[in-house]
Amino acid sequence: MGTLVRLNDFRRDVSCPFFDRRELKAILELYGERVSCGEWRDYAIDQQPGCVGFAVFRSSRDWPLYVIAKFIAGTQRHGDYAVFAGPRRVAQGRTIDDVLARLRAELAPEPA
Repeated sequence: MGTLVRLNDFRRDVSCPFFDRRELKAILELYGERVSCGEWRDYAIDQQPGCVGFAVFRSSRDWPLYVIAKFIAGTQRHGDYAVFAGPRRVAQGRTIDDVLARLRAELAPEPA
């Protein structure tokens, strides 16, 4: 028979980071703002050994516009969080607030 896997087994595993409640709230707040503007329409959360990513999409058939990533604490030189737009690293920082502020700045319309 298969082994029973419990949610607590994942929470204790430091090799599989995940967004905590405050971080996820901040991400979903930005996501909600962009959905209400009609810019973003879908999201996905992908967890891999060493990192977790929150990807946002214009359409469920497209590639992600942005991926907000959290890495295992202390493994990245410039912080544990990053935002990617395809292969381009938009932001990297020590807190989720740092990278979301940089992403908000990138998303802000340029003055005319």
